[in-house]
Amino acid sequence: MTNFHYVYILRSESYPKQTYVGMTVDLKARLAVHNAGGSPHTSKFRPWMVETAIAFTSREKATAFEAYLKTGSGHEFRHRHF
Repeated sequence: MTNFHYVYILRSESYPKQTYVGMTVDLKARLAVHNAGGSPHTSKFRPWMVETAIAFTSREKATAFEAYLKTGSGHEFRHRHF
């Protein structure tokens, strides 16, 4: 079984205009950390839900895609396609 690297987009349930982009190998556990307040960047907009998750077999490709989604053009791409 291949280990996947997930690039995910979270949407705040309380503040729907708030989103967060991250990367993990365990999506369920990472969402639990965000919802428990374990991440300073997301704690004030809890609870979160996974809006989109994309699985990569390559960590390098996942890291590059996450970085792209955090750029200006990546931000626009997220809004247009997700």
